[in-house]
Amino acid sequence: MADDKQASDVKLPDPVELSRAMAGIAERSQKLVHEFLERQSKDGNGFAGGQSLDPLNVGGAFFDMTARLMTDPAKLMQMQLGFWQDYMKLWQSTAQRMLGHEPEPVIAPDRSDRRFRDPLWEESQLFDFIKQSYLLTARWMQSTVNEVEGLDSKTAKKVDFYTRQFVDAMAPSNFVMTNPEVIRATIESGGENLVKGLGNLLDDLERGKGTLSIKMTDLEAFQVGDNIAVTEGKVVYQNDLMQLIQYAPRTEKVHKRPLLIIPPWINKFYILDLREKNSFVKWAVEQGLTVFVVSWVNPDEKLAQKTFEDYMLEGPFAAMDAIEQATGETELNVIGYCLGGTLLAATMAYLSAKPKSKPGPDVGRIKSCTFFTTMTDFADAGELGVFIDEEQLAALESQMQHKGYLDGSSMATTFNMLRANDLIWSFVVNNYLLGKDPLPFDLLYWNSDSTRMPAAMHSFYLRRMYQENRLVKPGGIELQGVPIDLGKIKTPVFMLSAREDHIAPWKSTYALTQHVGGPAKFVLAASGHIAGVINPPAADKYCYWTSTRNPEDPDTWFAKASEHAGSWWPEWQKWVAKHAGPKVPARVPGDGALTPIEDAPGSYVKVRALAK
Repeated sequence: MADDKQASDVKLPDPVELSRAMAGIAERSQKLVHEFLERQSKDGNGFAGGQSLDPLNVGGAFFDMTARLMTDPAKLMQMQLGFWQDYMKLWQSTAQRMLGHEPEPVIAPDRSDRRFRDPLWEESQLFDFIKQSYLLTARWMQSTVNEVEGLDSKTAKKVDFYTRQFVDAMAPSNFVMTNPEVIRATIESGGENLVKGLGNLLDDLERGKGTLSIKMTDLEAFQVGDNIAVTEGKVVYQNDLMQLIQYAPRTEKVHKRPLLIIPPWINKFYILDLREKNSFVKWAVEQGLTVFVVSWVNPDEKLAQKTFEDYMLEGPFAAMDAIEQATGETELNVIGYCLGGTLLAATMAYLSAKPKSKPGPDVGRIKSCTFFTTMTDFADAGELGVFIDEEQLAALESQMQHKGYLDGSSMATTFNMLRANDLIWSFVVNNYLLGKDPLPFDLLYWNSDSTRMPAAMHSFYLRRMYQENRLVKPGGIELQGVPIDLGKIKTPVFMLSAREDHIAPWKSTYALTQHVGGPAKFVLAASGHIAGVINPPAADKYCYWTSTRNPEDPDTWFAKASEHAGSWWPEWQKWVAKHAGPKVPARVPGDGALTPIEDAPGSYVKVRALAK
């Protein structure tokens, strides 16, 4: 009877529906293969501009690592012996479980590791063995490559990074026959989950035009300007590179000096205005600030020759002139977020050094600078540095020369690889193995809304800053023929970094406190590159640290810093209010010399690099 009951729980697929689905899948697959072969014939070997078959230069790094590993066979033997000893412990532990005992696990996943949440990973002796076997192997592989001596730091980091990528990819949770949740779903649905998952895979390949573009959220659930990026305002100025948004006031009186926000052009600005409850833009307006935001264009091949200087001239310079026309104010406060902060630092250094004959406003117009998670010293660029070496830059420049820009998907993939288990493999399991549709999530919609990079600007940024680290060297970079020096920045500075930031490591961002020549207030937020910044007071989440001194060593700063509960936003508001001037009647977009062009968030931000 029990066998009959179990058999009745197994759903058998409808042969008609299954054959219809498989026929559709075959037709779509054939079309994708045909389009792929067409691109191969057009581009020559499938690589634009004759790119290397190893554009990431991974092979060379692992060859160097292997060569050095083999020079110390005794150490290699010791590592292998330790690995097999751990494996024997696992066999013994598994045998004890089969005999009814409850031994302690030989190895356990981190509590934050969501890959092994299903109860069967612990309850089943088989799946527990698979899990622990994987964790032991992963630990052995990573410890082995990390202990190889004689590698230069860049090669060592690359080997470590790609070893982790391989380890993450080979997790048993990523395969049908070793994931208990997938096996259960396959039995219960009669395999419908795998058919649906294959359809999801083809959807992603079609949307990416042959490149896998993993769907992380319900892309139809959000509309920019409809249910995200909805703070009221007007586009009051635009040029080739940006639209300038002026937001409508929410208070009768506002501070005299406006606030200009320069977001990164590597992402879209509305991370600062996702929803009403977590919008930094809306909150800043409610604090009595006249807020302007730069909305960068999503460039195509027509803007291929736009340079870093152009981004300065047509970005902050043009915005400051437009703000003066809109409000009559010549003085203002400025925020730069991530790459927007790097541009702001370079702009301030230029303004601090330029002769009067050179273009640009007077540096005295900017009364304070705020930097959100901003890199200026790239000596330790974190894991993003893995992607920066001569071979990879040459391959990237060849790709950009072919198109005139870097695809937004390339940058998105790079950032997703930094958190592969969360931003790649979890969706592979959910979408392709379980056959589920991803849930609506505004942050992941923004993360999927990638932007392109103009070839000239992006090459300058990667080479001069990431590869050569010239920004922190006095005179290392010239803008408009003017050698710049961060030490000449005397304007008061507020720096916000995030403790778990994997894109702009906080200890690297902290270095700016030692380079600027004026007063600097450094604040460290909990969490990461996004959540550490977008943390409204009403959420009552996380914490932040402050200190009255900025010693050279960031660890010394942290050891003496004071911890505060909740959001850092009020801390910044108190600071910026000191530089924002007295209160004046609120300004409405269109009241000044600039006629509104369209409603916020404008049209530039709605241009997508990939179709939905």
